[in-house]
Amino acid sequence: MQLNKLKQYNGLFLSFEGLDGSGKTTQISKTKEWLESKNWNVMVLREPGGTVFGEKLRSAILETQEDIDPLAQAMLFASSRAQLLSKKILPFLSNKNHCVILDRYIDSSIAYQGYAAGLGMETITQLHSYSPLNQMPDLTFYLEINLETSLSRQSSRGEDKDYFEKNDTAFYQKLELGYKECCKVFSERIKVINAIQDIENVFKDIKQDLNDYIV
Repeated sequence: MQLNKLKQYNGLFLSFEGLDGSGKTTQISKTKEWLESKNWNVMVLREPGGTVFGEKLRSAILETQEDIDPLAQAMLFASSRAQLLSKKILPFLSNKNHCVILDRYIDSSIAYQGYAAGLGMETITQLHSYSPLNQMPDLTFYLEINLETSLSRQSSRGEDKDYFEKNDTAFYQKLELGYKECCKVFSERIKVINAIQDIENVFKDIKQDLNDYIV
């Protein structure tokens, strides 16, 4: 399954993926700080969101009390993603030594809508065969934790649950399966990081994988 046959940017495009509680926010912050120390210009964005349009979609999706059809979910996320790519990511990456770090990208769509919601990987990748959605990250870090750890960390936050966090254990099991399948299919792009380790060792593994991309 091929994506990103023609790279249309000059900078470095990174994405972070993982189950809730995997530590993405912490590792994204540390990666940004480290890259900036290497004289890179770094922009951190999240999905869905990152643009006025995307943030409105984010609120509409995550705060709704109404069930959203899986295909509608996929198309909403794709719409937000296309806007983010065209308005923020690709213009910023037109410059060398510019890096975008994205909290979630296509692999979340494959895991959530493709596997957990039952659309299938092919449906999601087909949506991403059109420009600008066909632009893939140079490198994706999958921060791997087990389901038990994810649910425990979510519970310890004591925060209100959003649309997806309200799902049952069966949903999360399929979600985890979806991420594992992404790691197999896109093994050249996705680096699996053991996120059960302490924060500094997780970051050490991330830096080791990034070294080939940093000049």
